Amino acid sequence: MSEERAIVHMDLDTFFVSCERLQDSRLNHKPILIGGTSDRGVVASCSYEARKFGIHSAMPMRMAKQLCPEAIVLRGNAATYSKYSNLVTEVIKDSVPLYEKSSVDEFFIDLTGMDKFFGCHQMAIELRQRIIRETGLPISFGLSTNKTVSKIATGQAKPNNQIRVFKGTEKPFLAPLSVRKIPMVGEVTYKSLCDLGIKKIVTVQQMPMQLMHKVLGKNGLSIWKKANGIDNSPVIQYHERKSISTERTFDKDTTDVKKLKSITIAMAENLAYQLRRGNKLTACITFKIRYSDFQTYTQQQKIPYSSLDSSILPVVLNLFEKLYNRRLLVRLIGVRFSHLVEGGHQINLFEDNEKLIRLSLAIDKMRERYGDRSVISAAGMEAKSISRWNPFSGEPPPLLPNRRR
Repeated sequence: MSEERAIVHMDLDTFFVSCERLQDSRLNHKPILIGGTSDRGVVASCSYEARKFGIHSAMPMRMAKQLCPEAIVLRGNAATYSKYSNLVTEVIKDSVPLYEKSSVDEFFIDLTGMDKFFGCHQMAIELRQRIIRETGLPISFGLSTNKTVSKIATGQAKPNNQIRVFKGTEKPFLAPLSVRKIPMVGEVTYKSLCDLGIKKIVTVQQMPMQLMHKVLGKNGLSIWKKANGIDNSPVIQYHERKSISTERTFDKDTTDVKKLKSITIAMAENLAYQLRRGNKLTACITFKIRYSDFQTYTQQQKIPYSSLDSSILPVVLNLFEKLYNRRLLVRLIGVRFSHLVEGGHQINLFEDNEKLIRLSLAIDKMRERYGDRSVISAAGMEAKSISRWNPFSGEPPPLLPNRRR
């Protein structure tokens, strides 16, 4: 006989805001916005007090401040959030047999079989109470037989509460909810479903699976399964990171080619350093540019596996030259390395320069000791604030608003 699965989804409530309030109790019960402080900034997180005004994450900061002029705006501190995230991770790691950290503030926990010893629901309750007690952070959880239902249950439990969905009650629990609650249903898919007259999950449940597949393809099939509480995906403890990226939105749109190239070089240089620090290599480089009219273009190029500046920077600059051809004001630029694999740079006997490789190693040692931007190329000095946490330390870095400069 197969065991009944017991999957818990835990989510730290308004995580960034909660961390800031632990640092400064004067922020309690006040509307808080965390994100870019300029008009070009975006809301990364907001308190429940701010949400009453219609504010949500990813909203332009200017609009948020118009909706709630009395809100306290904070830039955010990645180091603080990373510290508290690690504290919660350690508590969970110490308490359960199998967990998956899906983001800086979300966890899936597999308690299948634990009913024989403790009782899965009671164990989840005690774990939640321990996290609150030891970290001071509010956290909610959903418990069901699979990841999808548990994640949706957590959303319904918030703020700072818990919900258990018993086996066999998944469909009735999901039925009255909006299809927007289904993971992977974004704005575009939601609009497509609304155009079909589908707004509630119960409507999807009543539709033939073949019709959803015919209308929305493979995505429609997945939505139908999730709407019916079907999800056999396992809890996976370790995720291999497939890409790293960074981008910058400017306070003022610019046509300053020197500035654009300098920041592009600085971003590529910093990401290449992160590759070497994580003992990774990339085989695909992507450059992204967004103009003032919001037209966005990307172009990528495959390269032999490398993590050396001397191999990567010329490719990034070549992509920049190809895409920056409209001579319009630029709003945003970005660099992305993908197709990542484990390994160090394989020296090419005929093409690699021994002096350059030794120089690269020496520079990396100085960066390890004095910081990511302690040694930089002169061409990248326009960028004053590019810096990243090590993206290969087992979790992605917190997604924070872009720096202003």
